Amino acid sequence: MPEDRPPYPPFTQETALQKVQAAEDAWNTRDPHRVALAYTPDSRWRNRDTFISGREEIIAFLTQKWERELDYALRKSLWGFHENRIAVRFQYEWHDAEGCWWRSYGNELWEFDERGLMRRREASINDVAIPEADRRIRGPRPRDEHGADIPLQ
Repeated sequence: MPEDRPPYPPFTQETALQKVQAAEDAWNTRDPHRVALAYTPDSRWRNRDTFISGREEIIAFLTQKWERELDYALRKSLWGFHENRIAVRFQYEWHDAEGCWWRSYGNELWEFDERGLMRRREASINDVAIPEADRRIRGPRPRDEHGADIPLQ
């Protein structure tokens, strides 16, 4: 039985924003199995300098990521969309095992199949050390902030 993950392409402004928020919400659970269900079984990723293929590799990658990036909290912002593709910018904050805080800045390019599952994800990400006092992303985004843009810095 085929899996579906609405909304489906081609995207409108409204459905692209829904897709971005759904991705943000899922990633903020830090549940690799839940997140992986949004991707096709043979999804292809580039995440920084790592290339990933398929849900099992996605689950393994995310498990390791969230073991290393503690108290991870993410914000995504729609950058653009066309037919079955969406571009986003994002920021997330986390700390390492030594207690150092980081803000990671990135851009993603997404491509979806007709069932709304992501079949391709390309992510470019840079990490910046921040003092804990400069944190501004704490846990999942409150509902009244859904769709709000994220600041550049």
